[in-house]
Amino acid sequence: MSKQNQWIAGINAVAAAVEHDADNVREVLVEAGGRNSRLTEIEENARRKGIDVRRVAQQALDGVTGGLRHQGVVARYAAARTWSEDELPALVEAAQGKALILVLDGVQDPHNLGACLRSAAAAGATAVVIPKDKAVQVNATVRKTSAGAADSVLVIRATNLARCLRDLQQLGVWIYGLAGEATASLYSIDLRGNVALVLGGEADGLRRLTREHCDQLVTIPMPGADGGQGVESLNVSVATGVTLFEAVRQRTS
Repeated sequence: MSKQNQWIAGINAVAAAVEHDADNVREVLVEAGGRNSRLTEIEENARRKGIDVRRVAQQALDGVTGGLRHQGVVARYAAARTWSEDELPALVEAAQGKALILVLDGVQDPHNLGACLRSAAAAGATAVVIPKDKAVQVNATVRKTSAGAADSVLVIRATNLARCLRDLQQLGVWIYGLAGEATASLYSIDLRGNVALVLGGEADGLRRLTREHCDQLVTIPMPGADGGQGVESLNVSVATGVTLFEAVRQRTS
């Protein structure tokens, strides 16, 4: 596991960090004169947990966040927490044949990554795998967009995504990649066992090497596209939610 110092901003992100990971919150800065009742709640909760809290001017918060919308509160955080590929065997084993892993191949937009992490947390995903390079990392914007999910879902940064997929296969995990041109429907696939669901980035989708390491490519049926409605593909965060919760549906039906 590795950590990086960073500032996180926004009511949901700071509240979640204080509530779920107080040991890694170094200090909280609250806007002096801020009238949102949730700011008071965050301040009181932080003080109860022994976190330093300072009231500062709005300009100080603007300077810390570099213009990022902060809603009157920021926190200096000794994270994001990320995990290495070495953790995967233990995670898969602990899942007892029900591992559900989300793999994101080159997502660039922090808002999309945050939304994907939120869906992964809600679906009870075992882990989310992202590449170390050529993809957005878990930064302050991601943490805010995830509404606290970045604190509760394990994020693994893979040095080599193709090798990581191969290692997952050797652990008995079936790899399904989402691709618009695939002929097999997502809804025809058995997603009840050890499964990794792989989705590509916003612009180019799955990279060639990633595709080659999937056991099968599947697609989300879109009647609107077939009907000439101009819909060619779903946003990656929407597709992630659809895909993860199809697995959840199968596992709970």
